Amino acid sequence: MNLAPIAVALDAPDLETAARWATLVTPHVSTVKVGLELYLRYGPDVVASVRGATGVQVFLDLKLHDIPATVAGAARAVSRLKPAYLTVHAVGGASMIRAAAEAAPNTKIAAVTVLTSLAEDDLTSIGLAGPALDAVRRLSALAVEAGAQALVCSPMEAAAVRAEVGPEVTLITPGVRPRGAATQDQARVATPEEALASGADLLVIGRPITAAPDPGAAAAGIAAALRRTSGSV
Repeated sequence: MNLAPIAVALDAPDLETAARWATLVTPHVSTVKVGLELYLRYGPDVVASVRGATGVQVFLDLKLHDIPATVAGAARAVSRLKPAYLTVHAVGGASMIRAAAEAAPNTKIAAVTVLTSLAEDDLTSIGLAGPALDAVRRLSALAVEAGAQALVCSPMEAAAVRAEVGPEVTLITPGVRPRGAATQDQARVATPEEALASGADLLVIGRPITAAPDPGAAAAGIAAALRRTSGSV
């Protein structure tokens, strides 16, 4: 059975819980995601703990954003952990993205375009020319030109981004919620089926799986639904 193209966000309160969730979901999904809070609390050890014996792909979601030299140093430091993906903010600019890509050549640098928590009014308030779709497309083109091999965008922009950057770039979509699940702090959301249909390659799903009574069963259920829909996962 092929693993579902899902990155389970392991936003756990402690390392033991994160490792347990990872063990439960890895029979069903391709990737687990380690975010900034967990990484800062436990450091590099968290990657080995959640990878375990399965060798599941690790998506290191640190959203680096600093001057190019600093981002290059950070990317080089974490590249030894062999993450499949490492995020940087696209608004850091082409030189910063290029520095990250050159410093971690065996990791896919994933450029975060516009956070899914941001709505149209938020873009105006921070001085980012919108609407969101236009901002995402501009940042996507810039990031890929600078060497990013993956992009993070909401499912609502995935089709437009795919048209902008072509088939080779990996599109990662947070803001994915099974039908009926609470949107929580996400402003631009879609179901897993909708996200894949829009051109996403990897779906980030957190609380709908990890907050379930049985995270493994929740992951299996979403994976099965995707197989029924697409016939290919």
